[in-house]
Amino acid sequence: MNWTDRNPAALASAAPQIWKEPEGTQPVNQRLRTLAQSLLNAAIELEKAPPAAPVDDGGAGIVARPKSDPAEQAQQLYRERRRRIEAFGDDTLFGEPAWDILLDLFVAGERGKRVAVTSACIGSGVPSTTALRWLNVLEVRGMVEREDDNHDARRSFVRLTAKARAMMLEYFASL
Repeated sequence: MNWTDRNPAALASAAPQIWKEPEGTQPVNQRLRTLAQSLLNAAIELEKAPPAAPVDDGGAGIVARPKSDPAEQAQQLYRERRRRIEAFGDDTLFGEPAWDILLDLFVAGERGKRVAVTSACIGSGVPSTTALRWLNVLEVRGMVEREDDNHDARRSFVRLTAKARAMMLEYFASL
């Protein structure tokens, strides 16, 4: 069933079948809100679930591990770092702007997206001047490179070098 082809009334009439609640016990809007909250709670629980355990091959000595997307791992790590700041309510406790920049650029690069220098600064979670200093450090160390925007001379983009991308892939493969 393709839910995108349904109108709200059709979705509301199907919700009790999915949810196993008889129609008429709650108003349609409340049933939809409850269903949406249930789905959100399920998604949050799935996100918290530990990775699947290694699967033994029956004694052949080869253990198969679930494949994971390095870009997704990096994105998850970046999100967890942001959640940590939110949980403690102090963004000065956990500062690693270089790592945040590398994570952000890695995810963007793996997804084929360009990152403006200003966006990389925002993604670092520190003031622009600090982020720009870290971008310079990463550039000097051969981990990022800048590229001018051909359409807007005021803007430039930044991306990981091939060397830094290989290092990130190796890091996530080792997790």
